[in-house]
Amino acid sequence: MVARVIAVDPFDIVVFGATGDLAARKLIPALFHRDEAGQIPPDARIIGASRRKLSPKQYRELAKGWLLDHVAAEDRKDGKVDRFLGRIGYVSVEGDGDVGWDDLASALSDQPDRIRLFYLATGPDLFGPICAGIGRHNLNTPNSRVVVEKPIGKSLASATAVNNAIGAVFPEDRVYRIDHYLGKETVQNLMALRFANALFEPLWNAAHIDHVQITVAETLGVESRAGYYDTAGALRDMVQNHMLQLLCLVAMEPPTSLAADAVRDEKLKVLKTLVPITPETASENTVRGQYRAGASAGGPVKGYLEELGNPNSRTETFVGIKAEIANWRWAGVPFYLRSGKRLANRVSEIVVAFRPIPHSVFDKSAGPIDANRLVIRLQPDEGVRLWLMIKDPGPGGMRLQHVPLDMSFASVFNVRNPDAYERLLMDVVRGNQTLFMRRDEVEAAWTWVDPILDAWGNASDAPKPYTSGTWGPSAAIALIERNGRTWHEDEG
Repeated sequence: MVARVIAVDPFDIVVFGATGDLAARKLIPALFHRDEAGQIPPDARIIGASRRKLSPKQYRELAKGWLLDHVAAEDRKDGKVDRFLGRIGYVSVEGDGDVGWDDLASALSDQPDRIRLFYLATGPDLFGPICAGIGRHNLNTPNSRVVVEKPIGKSLASATAVNNAIGAVFPEDRVYRIDHYLGKETVQNLMALRFANALFEPLWNAAHIDHVQITVAETLGVESRAGYYDTAGALRDMVQNHMLQLLCLVAMEPPTSLAADAVRDEKLKVLKTLVPITPETASENTVRGQYRAGASAGGPVKGYLEELGNPNSRTETFVGIKAEIANWRWAGVPFYLRSGKRLANRVSEIVVAFRPIPHSVFDKSAGPIDANRLVIRLQPDEGVRLWLMIKDPGPGGMRLQHVPLDMSFASVFNVRNPDAYERLLMDVVRGNQTLFMRRDEVEAAWTWVDPILDAWGNASDAPKPYTSGTWGPSAAIALIERNGRTWHEDEG
């Protein structure tokens, strides 16, 4: 099967922070893949912008090295790399000053009416100054859009300040707050499963679903991000954005259409109906942990405090939460969230656990009857599994087995699975905001997260330790098992 590619209109994209890790690992490779697929028009341009004093030729050499590192050899044949590099220019610009802005304006001046993307692949402290510079130098045309990465603030107050700074230059309908989890193929298929099939939506409620689990687990530690991570922690880094967005897509009511605001209105309703976690309920409904020395697939690894070089840090590298939604569809259905570093496996998945059958007609010799589960795997090996009970083949009586109906996207469609940034960048060019967070979503998420941060900040106990290579602190197991449930581990 060949994936259908729909070309976009000509555009210019200016990448601020163009020499950073995000540009190297994600943005430049994503743009290359879209160019290699024939989706980008021949006259589209990519302009790198950062403080570093580089010539355009030097920047193209940097970009070429990134493609060698992050793009498969078979995708780099037939002069495709040279053709792509011919699109790339570079301007040295101070995001929080005035140096270089006239050069950037000159580079863009010959196409004033073209779609123009400003991608801020920088820290959030530069979002406001860069937007101010764009406004000050009259680069914000009616066809301009700005793309900002998380984190958007570290609290509701700081997120509001960042949003105000961006909003002073760009109206909300031209602001694209990117969350790459929303661009993953499986996340898109979550909406297709729910709203394009008669099978699931009638069962998608508290009468039929026992609970939902959302896991985002990493085997790596903080690595080179230690300085940033110690100011953020797992709750800010993963839960406030990625995991709450996934929860919204599972829990939202059917939108009237897939128009951007129709979808985002329903997500906002979910965020506003999350039951607050207060200082009085935080110890019962949340767990925070911090990894210690242990082992990974590569051998022994240090603990977080040793990697950081600060024995007194109380920053969490693991978070577990029991969340509840106060509405008719989900009353009484817990949503269990867990995310952490140095865990047993790298996996991101959503597990929808259905209620057990009300009565068994089978003898005990048939074996136990496990409840159905829908497992939506985001990474690795994106796909969907529906766990069902069936008869074990062969004579000799009725023996039941719990087995999956398995759809791996790679094997079913036999196409390269595009990176999330490829889809999201093209959506910005098209002007489609469906997969991007609206300002009120971001601020509603912080409204729910802030009291948890406050409760942890005022607590006397430190994050609970866990050994690297395990599934987190024992308290995370107790969080779900005290209600007679258990964390899902793939049986396949």
